[in-house]
Order: sequence, then C-alpha cells, then structure tokens
Amino acid sequence: MNDLCIRMDGVSKRYPHFFLDGISLELSEGSVLGFIGANGAGKSTTIRILMGLVRQDSGSVEVLGHPMPAEQTTAKLDIGFVSEDMRLYGAATLAWHMNFVASMYPRWDKAYAETLLRRFDLKAEQKIKGLSHGQRVKAALLLALARQPRLLILDEPTTGLDPVARREVLGELMSVLRDEGRTIFFSSHNTLEVEQISDRIAFIDRGRLIALDEKEDLLDRWRRVRLMVPTGSVLPQIPGVIEVAGTERLPVLTTSQFNPGVVSLCEDRGATVQGVDAMTLEEIFVANVQSRRELQPA
Repeated sequence: MNDLCIRMDGVSKRYPHFFLDGISLELSEGSVLGFIGANGAGKSTTIRILMGLVRQDSGSVEVLGHPMPAEQTTAKLDIGFVSEDMRLYGAATLAWHMNFVASMYPRWDKAYAETLLRRFDLKAEQKIKGLSHGQRVKAALLLALARQPRLLILDEPTTGLDPVARREVLGELMSVLRDEGRTIFFSSHNTLEVEQISDRIAFIDRGRLIALDEKEDLLDRWRRVRLMVPTGSVLPQIPGVIEVAGTERLPVLTTSQFNPGVVSLCEDRGATVQGVDAMTLEEIFVANVQSRRELQPA
C-alpha cells in the first residue's frame, strides 16, 4: 500500500455562517485527487486546514506524515501550492522569483526550471506585471514544480482564464503530471478539468463530503436508464435510483449502482430498455448534490 500524503479524520470547522462537517479522506502517494464543489461548498476551507493556515475545531490532519497545523513549517518544505489568486511581485522579473524561491528550497532543480520555461513558453527576463493572467498561472506552476515538492495542492488554478489559456495550462499541467507522477490535490468547481487529470474524485457540498471514489468506478456505476413501461405495469425497483424523470410510460431513471443485472431486472418486469446512457462527471456531481439536498434541505 502506498504511503499516505494526506489524512483527514473527522475534521470540522465552524464559522458564523458556514460549517465544515466531519471531513475524512486519504490521498496516497502518486495519486491525483479531484476535489469538486460549488463555490462556497468548503473547498478553500479544507485547503486552508491542509496548509496549516486555519486550525480545525475537531478532528486530526496529517500532511506528509506531519500533524497540522503543529508541524506546518516542516510539511511546507515538501508542498507546492498554486492558487488562482496568488500574487507575485509585479515589478520583479520571473528570473528574480526563480532565484528567490531557489534560495529557500534546497531541492530547487535549475535544469527542470529551464525545461518548464520552454514548455510553458515563458521568458525569465520578463516582469510579472507584463504577463497575461494565463502566463502568471504558468509562472506560479513553474515556481512550485521546480522545487520538486512531494505534494502539489492546486486551488482553482484556472479560474478566470479564457478558454484558450485554460486549455494551454491544463495541457502543460497534464504533461508535467505524466512526466513526474506527482501526488496532486486538485480543487475545482470545473468538473471537466478534474475529470481530465484525476484518478480519484471527492465531492463536497455545504461543508460535507458526499462522495469519495476512484474516478473510473464512479463513471462506471452511474447511468441513466431509459425505459418504456407498458400501461398498467409497475416500474421496476432498480437499486441506487436517485431520480425518476420523463413520463410514467417513458421514465428515465438515474442510478448510482448500475450493473448488467439492471437490464435483466427491467425486462423481467415487462419494461423495455430503450437505452443505457453513461454520465459525465458533471452530471454525476449535479445529480448527487440535488438528491442529497432534497433529502437534507438547508
């Protein structure tokens, strides 16, 4: 079993108008966890706790084997952090930033930094204030990656980018991940981005972790089943159904526990299966959130 880079056990934090409620998750070395939630769901609060910037009210947190926030200084030597709202010194060049970071982190890899400069199409002598938003995101990634961190935490890194810049940043990030096999905690409300780079998925909503699973298992289990039910027949009881849409005669069932036996079950009850549709990660996330909110309204 791989070593754990992140372990959160029953972590809670209460604010006047928000409650992070009993978050428990683990991230093994070499894994990429996509942490998905709408704005205000608790993503940033979770990351602040992971980084030792906020102390949890209850529960325990270990990052790279260090209890947080008690040993945050030591842990951060091996953490690379990138956020869309990171601020670099506008009047300084990228080269100045590279030298500054290299002076603090002994594992700074100068050759790798030069490789990333070429890969990200950046100029070291250019001042930060002259960079586009997309270039600043790439610069922040370079400064984090060239330190050779064991864990990379990305907090909405592509927010505010235009579609072309977002595609460029994600493409370069995916190339880096393939090269290095890094451990990544990737927080975003953009499910398409998360689906592209992650192998594990966590959904958070209203401060609660509502799903944590392997990405492929999640995509395999969730399906929309389109049926034709004869008049007078009873809709079959399919396991894991969280939503029934369509009409009484032509229902569309959304299930989180699909398996080949579902088709046989429907046909045995007299229904005709007109189609079984795979769902995107976004559709799964929305269906999951909506069903739980109906059961547990705010």
